[in-house]
Amino acid sequence: MDIHHLKIFAAVYKNRSFSRASEELHISQPTISEHIKNLEHELNCKLFDRLGRSIIATAQAELILPKALQVIGEVASIPDLLMEASATIRGHLIIGSSTIPGTYLLPALASRFKKEHPAVSFEIPIHDTGLISDMVASHELLLGVVGAPVAKKQLMLQPFFDDELICAGTPQLAGQCQEINLQSLPFLQREQGSGTRLVTEEFLEERGIKGDSLQVAATLGSTAAIKEAIKSGLGVSILSRMAIKEELAAGSLQEIALGGSAMTRSFYLLRHKKRSLPRHYQAFYDMVSQAYPAT
Repeated sequence: MDIHHLKIFAAVYKNRSFSRASEELHISQPTISEHIKNLEHELNCKLFDRLGRSIIATAQAELILPKALQVIGEVASIPDLLMEASATIRGHLIIGSSTIPGTYLLPALASRFKKEHPAVSFEIPIHDTGLISDMVASHELLLGVVGAPVAKKQLMLQPFFDDELICAGTPQLAGQCQEINLQSLPFLQREQGSGTRLVTEEFLEERGIKGDSLQVAATLGSTAAIKEAIKSGLGVSILSRMAIKEELAAGSLQEIALGGSAMTRSFYLLRHKKRSLPRHYQAFYDMVSQAYPAT
């Protein structure tokens, strides 16, 4: 079986499109289609159902994808054998991350790793926790960092850093009371799929506060937007202490006590249970999980 056929199959599966696979691989669309037809003939099965301009992977395609990716990965890892001999870690790391760790943790971790291994480079796409976990589960990413545990049996989660969530508002509001009834104030929340929102909802339910009892003034798609909305007087919110440490120090935002125990959560390294990590990915994974164990 031609490894080239498998690479084209994996690209078509990932993109769910012959044309987008053509653009990714820099191969003409007719050539892509011909390779898929040849592979279907060789395997004696249909891999994609053509529905006009869209395609849907068949059950047979779903079945062979993990093995195809394993074979592609093993072939791609052959150069690592030579790298190991030279003891040089090199390569490009794509680490998907949710907003808080991607903004406030990963840049420093990447810098630390690159000082030890200058032949590496980083790419850090930032999405919400739900999308990052989906991308790792579907093999679009080898490694992710998220701010809430995800219930996907094919994923392995390694906690590595503890964060605290706090309620914050303007100094004017915070100065009126040392402890507030959160349901009495306009509340700003993150979008569905946000790790901060998932953890916040869990903590509030533990305090007997249901989401539908909050006076939601706005749903915003980033921590930066939440911070600016608080400063403008739109409402209060629950955010990572790490994300607003500069505002707290400057006094533009102030912590408001909610009562009860501290709201702490872990950040998690995320990988697929059935995927082996290339050497440079494994080295980064080991550095983070060993140097920053969850407390």
